[in-house]
This record gives sequence, C-alpha cells and structure tokens, in this order.
Amino acid sequence: MTDLTHRVALVTGASSGLGRHFARILAARGATVVATARRRAALETLTDEIAGSGGRCHPVVMDVTDAPSVAAGFAQALDLVGGLDIVVNNAGVAQTRPAIDLSPADWRDTLEPNLTGAFLVAQAGARAMRERGGGTIVNVASILGERVSKGLAAYAASKAGLIQLTKALALEWAPLGVRVNALAPGYVETDLNRAFFATEAGARLIARIPQGRLGQMSDLDGPLLLLCSDASHYMTGSVIAVDGGHLVSSL
Repeated sequence: MTDLTHRVALVTGASSGLGRHFARILAARGATVVATARRRAALETLTDEIAGSGGRCHPVVMDVTDAPSVAAGFAQALDLVGGLDIVVNNAGVAQTRPAIDLSPADWRDTLEPNLTGAFLVAQAGARAMRERGGGTIVNVASILGERVSKGLAAYAASKAGLIQLTKALALEWAPLGVRVNALAPGYVETDLNRAFFATEAGARLIARIPQGRLGQMSDLDGPLLLLCSDASHYMTGSVIAVDGGHLVSSL
C-alpha cells in the first residue's frame, strides 16, 4: 500500500539532510518529486541523482519564509506536474543558544522557517490538493516539540507550535479530503551533527536514548511512507515519534 506510482510529492528543504533523503525515498517508491529549497545547484544535483536511478524529479527554488516565493514556487510546480498529492513540509533550522541571550532576530530566524514557513507551504499545498480532491501533508516536527532541552528554546517552541498547527489544520481540512499529520524524529545522525555525536557530550546524549543508539535517516522511511500513502488513509492529526524511545525515557 506504500506504492506511490502516479503520485506527485513536493518536498521542502530538499537540498540536503532529511529533505534530500525524503525526496529520494519518495522517488524510489514511484512518486514524481518536486524538490524545493533555496539552493538551485544542490537541487539540480539531487534531480540528476534521482533521474540516474530511474526516478522523476523537478527542481524548484523556493524560500519558505517568503510568501511570494512560496506562491511562485507552487505555481511553477503546478505548471510542471499538473497537481499535488503529497507535501512534505521539511524545511527548517535549529540554533543552539541560551534563551537569555536570544535576540529578537535569533527568535525570528527560527520561528519564520519552522512555523510560519510551514504554514505558508501547508496552506498552498491544501489549496492545490482541494482542486485535486484531496491529498496528504506531512509536517516534519521533532520530539523537542513535546519535550525540551537546554539551549533550544526557540526551536522547541517552533516545533511545539508546528504540532498544534498540524492538529488544527487536520481538523479544518478533513472535509476537503486533505490529511495533515506530523513526523517527529528524535536524534537522527546527519552530516551536520555527526561530529558532535562523536564527542563525549554527544555520547552522553546517546546514552539517554532507551534503544542506546542514534537514529539513522533510513529509520524514518517506514513512517514517512505510511503518512504519504493510502496505508494511512484514516489518519489525520496524528503525530508519530521516531526516537528510539526517547520521549518515554525517564527524566
């Protein structure tokens, strides 16, 4: 039930990290992918990789923090593929800084892509899906939307907001046939954090995960495909944690 042949998926933040991985996984399952991010060169490299594996991908430059850019990006995407069935709302940032030292600009730089940008993309996606009779939106949240960690106040607030936004949109858009769910990863190893997790501080954090290991990007494949496919046709407003048990570990 997770075959995505004849489906069209738009993925934000697809130039690197989880977004790039998600685009490749969806294409491998048969979806035509619209890969969006701010860096055209990275998107074109991804497009070539997917095409080389027999998949279909279109690069579209989009800045989720800029409403005209989102509107233009969706217009271009719809011109290319005709409609959308899936939106993976992945673009976001994180910065580690004590809350007492956060400037208003620091706060905005996290909340704008992680929450406001996610809303703009979800709204544009729902409008496109309404014309197609429905679809599915997957917001990439975090376990830090449900549990906090020092130095990440803005990030945690943005992801908590995204989880509540997911539930609110799911309620409003169910009559349109648009499902909205959230994927909440725990600590997943990427190129950006690999060096940190090799340190003593990183090792201490890993030791607190009940399964005793970091997540790998491939650990998110099954939950992603569930939410993007008809296998989850009776799910909306759900939040799926993929964290090795971190949320249920003792404080």
